[in-house]
Amino acid sequence: MTVLIVTFSQDNESIPLVIKEIEARGEKAFRFDTDKYPTEVKLDIYCGDTERVIITDGEQKLDLSEVSSVWYRRMRYGQKIPDSMDKQYRDASINECRATVRGMIVSLQGFHLDKMSNVDRANNKQLQLQVARKLGLLTPRTLTSNNPEAVKEFAQKCQQGIVTKMLSSFAIYDEQGRENVVFTTPVTDDDLENMAGLRFCPMTFQENVPKALELRTTIVGHRVFTAAVNSQSLSGSNYDWRKEGRALVENWQPYDLPEDIEKKLLKLMAYFGLNYGAIDIILTPDGRHVFLEVNPVGEFFWMEIYSPHYTISQAIAEVLLTNKS
Repeated sequence: MTVLIVTFSQDNESIPLVIKEIEARGEKAFRFDTDKYPTEVKLDIYCGDTERVIITDGEQKLDLSEVSSVWYRRMRYGQKIPDSMDKQYRDASINECRATVRGMIVSLQGFHLDKMSNVDRANNKQLQLQVARKLGLLTPRTLTSNNPEAVKEFAQKCQQGIVTKMLSSFAIYDEQGRENVVFTTPVTDDDLENMAGLRFCPMTFQENVPKALELRTTIVGHRVFTAAVNSQSLSGSNYDWRKEGRALVENWQPYDLPEDIEKKLLKLMAYFGLNYGAIDIILTPDGRHVFLEVNPVGEFFWMEIYSPHYTISQAIAEVLLTNKS
């Protein structure tokens, strides 16, 4: 039995944690780093009289007929194609790599921890909020707009103020290639008077929800792992705990999520056909649980490293090897 893990070479500790659990059960894992394709990794896809797919990475080779299950995680198509290549040709090459790899994954007959189409659909955060509300979960009032007047009107209705965030994963890279993530940010009165930039890019605005704790609920199959952190203990993480993620990394504590909230979250996962999801929730000072979003390929490694009782990698390995949630 072989598990194919589709990721990229700079992915974090999540990958070796799950590989260790797979190998501990006497099975194999093959790692396909998409950023090394097509410059270092070879992918041969035969269609017709013969249907075979072969991945070659240095001395390692895998015939995908041996693959029993797939963990589709992170993609960085063609990232090692030289930047010196003409932009039109480089973009075309990356698009072709993307189409090739995604087509290969979709055509695999084995068990998929989560089908690519399900992950793509679940990544629609507007749909997430709509479904969550229908299931009875509390959600923040939200506006996505490129209209400054609509944003000002929305802000007036939110007594606790508003914050802004991006619907897509977005980061800015400096000249040294360092990643600067765009975090959830409060919107000031000055911001409301200087929103001309919306004509170039819509943004998402939400009411500012007061926080007692921030929760991270990781669901694997039907297993629910929830941890809490006091993000208000540091001024830098008042609006987004990730901004002080390293400082808070050892401060996460086990949290017992109410049973009715767990059931609603499991229904949300079932709606999107997901076996895995990392869910962000705010616990308000008056005890309400406010759903923010589910990340279909969200992170979990820091909880497992610093809190050994969160056996998330073990749960992922078990689902991949048994094909059961």
